Amino acid sequence: MAVGPTTRRRQLGADLRRLRERTGLTLEEAGALVGISKATLSRYERKEGGVKWPAVDALCREYGATDAERTALVTLAKGARIQGWWRSLADPVPESMNLMLTLEDEAVRENHYACMYVPGLLQTRAYAEAVHRASEMRCSEQEIEHMVDIRMKRQELLERAQPPHLWAVIDEAVVRRAVGGGRVMRDQLTHLLDQADRPHVTVQVLPFAAGAHAAAVGSFLILGGPAPELDVVYVDIIGGGLFMEKPAELARYKLAFEYLRAQALDIERSAALLNQVSREL
Repeated sequence: MAVGPTTRRRQLGADLRRLRERTGLTLEEAGALVGISKATLSRYERKEGGVKWPAVDALCREYGATDAERTALVTLAKGARIQGWWRSLADPVPESMNLMLTLEDEAVRENHYACMYVPGLLQTRAYAEAVHRASEMRCSEQEIEHMVDIRMKRQELLERAQPPHLWAVIDEAVVRRAVGGGRVMRDQLTHLLDQADRPHVTVQVLPFAAGAHAAAVGSFLILGGPAPELDVVYVDIIGGGLFMEKPAELARYKLAFEYLRAQALDIERSAALLNQVSREL
């Protein structure tokens, strides 16, 4: 899978910090060597904002990087300006969604735990419309249609030649919540079963019978980057989303997801439950 601009920028920041720490230089010392401030270099390493490739080239030379390392980092710096498909939409994407779309567009895997709704990448259009109407009470029909169009466009990730692997652990409450009414929900469950048959999509249901579990706080998504240090946890909140990438945060959510996978029904029994609920609607 091609590495996108935000992943390139995050990788660049991580590598610059690694090279600097390898030399034992402080931010202030390293910045002074190439004529940039401590604050600017700190911003480079924190993966925030733009970066100038000549400065990256100079830093690599001062850090004693190999030619291969220096070439790779300069390439990352030059490629961090390319923008994703959503930037060219006729109607603008809400600012709160930009980072989510960027990271998802560049992910190699997605691990979802869903306790409220079916994950967006697996929703039918009718189900997505019902979700948005319920959660965006003051939005016009045009605004809702725009948000649903974006969600449907996101699903093209799964049609790529090398799609990310999507692993969804879905709480039984999601399966039994009749979003949009019986017909919409039946169609959604059928779609979920169809998607689960694809080699890059895994669906498990966490049954009520499992009792207390590792993610009682709510839904979350782990976006997997090309390297473990580029993974990000996304938690949906009212009015936007919360992103976490500190090692301790990542470790906690990754462990929770492993426990959830273990507590959930296996793939065959999950499919059987989805079929059973569909027949009951």
